[in-house]
Amino acid sequence: MAMGRTQDRPTLRMVAKEAGVSVATVSYVLSGRHRSHTIKDSTADRVREAATRLGYRRNDAARAIRTGKSDLVLLSLSVLADPWSQAVAATVSTAVAPYGKTALIVADGDWRTVLSNRTPDVIFIDSVSADPEQIAELEAFAAQGVQIVAFSETLEPRGFDVIRSGAEPRCHLAVEHLLEHHDRVGALTSRTSGFARFDAYLNTLRAAGKPILEDDIEIFERHPEGAYRAAMALLSKPDRPTAIYCTTDFAAIAVVRAAHRLRIDVPRDLAVVGVGNTPEGEHLDPSLSTVGPVGFNEALARIIVGRLTDREGAPGEVFDFPWQLIVRDSSKVVPG
Repeated sequence: MAMGRTQDRPTLRMVAKEAGVSVATVSYVLSGRHRSHTIKDSTADRVREAATRLGYRRNDAARAIRTGKSDLVLLSLSVLADPWSQAVAATVSTAVAPYGKTALIVADGDWRTVLSNRTPDVIFIDSVSADPEQIAELEAFAAQGVQIVAFSETLEPRGFDVIRSGAEPRCHLAVEHLLEHHDRVGALTSRTSGFARFDAYLNTLRAAGKPILEDDIEIFERHPEGAYRAAMALLSKPDRPTAIYCTTDFAAIAVVRAAHRLRIDVPRDLAVVGVGNTPEGEHLDPSLSTVGPVGFNEALARIIVGRLTDREGAPGEVFDFPWQLIVRDSSKVVPG
């Protein structure tokens, strides 16, 4: 008995007919390049809806062979367990999905291995050092057509985009805020040498004429569990500070959780401020005071989507996101 012929796979031509547009328009929309061809958003929406109804899927394997790209947006994140990293990954993944892109998350430094095997459409690197060899690598990949968005306070754009936060001059605001109502401000930091966020703590205490006490400072390993252990050690001391400045939000969150375990009331008995302005900190109980950019994740997603569409191949630009102090419940003064 002859087997029945399976249904033909939907084609660009079929999607074009369904949406009432040309095949070229469908190609531009589904490749994410429609913005550079003045195609209306309403038309692009109609094309995507038609593709969804027909169950159209692009032949990504063929495209990868033809273009050398893999429809991936690579996110190189320093601390994968950091709530900031998780929020960035979630926001970018949601933003690029309508363009048929998949966000691939790798640990810090692993982007080199990925780029040696495949070519993502865009790569975001959340920490770039001043190492000349690393900068030369970025320039070489950009020259090969890789769309790069790099986070650096000092790097200049050289064929790729650079995001700056202005974090260093703003972290002192957190320490100054705590010193308004506390004589002793402790610190939880991942390192003490050559670290601008910790230098802001030292310099602000010195400017206020406050002593720097070794017992008020704890160094944590760069993950939430390490931060929690350091927080427990600091808060368990019989003569602990009444306010703590943390160089990341996840360390500040660890301090709040350690305080809960030790039955220390935040903010009545302990004020806490972090760095980064992560969504998890905002939704913590009590909500976390912090210094950081406002709306950063959404802005980053827009920059990456722009590189996917109308800014593909554009010269590198600098995007500056100044930080500010955001006072929430964890450091508010409680009467009485």
